[in-house]
Amino acid sequence: MMKRFLLASSLVLVLVLFGSAAIAADLPDTGVSGVYEAMVGTDDAEQLTRYFSEFGFTVVAEASLTAADAAKIYGVESALKSVRMQNGDIDSHGLVRILEWEEPLGPGVGYAPPETVGQRMLVMRTEDVFRLDDVYNDLRDGGEPVLAIPPVYDDLYGMTEGTPDFFQRRVGVREMAVYQNSVNHVFFQRYGYQIPGYGTIGDHSPLRTSELTHHDFVISGDIDEVTAYYSAVLGFKPEAEDATIDGDWQAGPQAVFGMVPGSSHWYRGFVSPNNICGKLKFFVPLDQRPDRSEHQRPGEQGITLHSVTMPNLRMVHDLAFEHRLVITPIVENEFGEKSFVIRGPDGSTWQVIEKADSTNQPVTEFKLVTVNN
Repeated sequence: MMKRFLLASSLVLVLVLFGSAAIAADLPDTGVSGVYEAMVGTDDAEQLTRYFSEFGFTVVAEASLTAADAAKIYGVESALKSVRMQNGDIDSHGLVRILEWEEPLGPGVGYAPPETVGQRMLVMRTEDVFRLDDVYNDLRDGGEPVLAIPPVYDDLYGMTEGTPDFFQRRVGVREMAVYQNSVNHVFFQRYGYQIPGYGTIGDHSPLRTSELTHHDFVISGDIDEVTAYYSAVLGFKPEAEDATIDGDWQAGPQAVFGMVPGSSHWYRGFVSPNNICGKLKFFVPLDQRPDRSEHQRPGEQGITLHSVTMPNLRMVHDLAFEHRLVITPIVENEFGEKSFVIRGPDGSTWQVIEKADSTNQPVTEFKLVTVNN
């Protein structure tokens, strides 16, 4: 299997926009959503609900399970209180589900150096990345275990023309990362362009942030092999046929992942054919990094599960069985939705939910729209 180096940001754009005809032809037509939810384990749902409300998320459903029922659905013998939160009217992707375990299995990956194997990160668009940098640095100054990576500029799509000046301004993003005990984030702010349907910010959000636009996973193993099921079983479209290498020579990855000189990692991304948002991004460090993947499991605290929705659950359950994935029987989850759970070879856990449609229809055409700011 041949992997290749990332040659230019324009190549990424071509692959994201058009992909590979061969790849698309091989995808099972599952109707998969973008990533529907990130699920965060906790022993204090009230505190975590308050936290996410500052980003504009509101409670749209609550439920509870006995220890016996939680064991049937998640394999965790602990009573469970579950809270689903949504940002504005975006209900097709980018939600949060808080899982309050009465008896958590462990602390989760926890506060750890960037690119610790087992880490998961929630990515949101913001209108003011420097405000968020101030907020998290105030927490750190107050004695909280928070590492805020300062905002760094990157021209992801090579859209800046000529030599930037006052009238012909640079185009790109500023992004920052936040590492904490329970929830890790990446925040990005756009300059000079927009992508309709990719990060919607409403007046209801105190911190001027969107739904979850994509999700980062730090994993181990052969990245092509351990992530192959995202296409073969779930129906996600890979950005490229093979993985690429990112490293410290790129401003964004260097800052967000705390790369020391000479560092690099394998990267592979996936997007739903039915939604430009709710992307998945996987990273396998080539350097020696801490490994806390044993704590990356349901029942632990922190980001330990994700979910997707699709109209034909039985089809995907059969595909998962054919590909010898670790799966549970189809049952109703705590919200009365037909679902089952997959444990992938990349160490990620997914709840697959049967859901035919969304009120707010996702955007399926990727467009870069220039704006004058």
